[in-house]
Amino acid sequence: MTMRSRREIIHFRHPFRIKGIDRELAPGAYEVVSDEEMIEGLSFPCFRRVATMIMVPAAAPHRSSTEMISISSADLCEARRIDASAPK
Repeated sequence: MTMRSRREIIHFRHPFRIKGIDRELAPGAYEVVSDEEMIEGLSFPCFRRVATMIMVPAAAPHRSSTEMISISSADLCEARRIDASAPK
């Protein structure tokens, strides 16, 4: 089975929460990694997402470390929607 990982940087302008992370995260840039697998048997390459992770600063007292936390892509979309609709 063919797998690929996609990385992107997303930006939050306001403090935010994502289901599955037990603390509020600060505004800023966050790296998001999506793992995808190829759907076999098609006449063209097609991938489906099987995992989404976000890189966040570790909880106190280990703030100099980074954690990679598995999240739902739907929860990430919701957090981005809330951030975009928040008053400036």
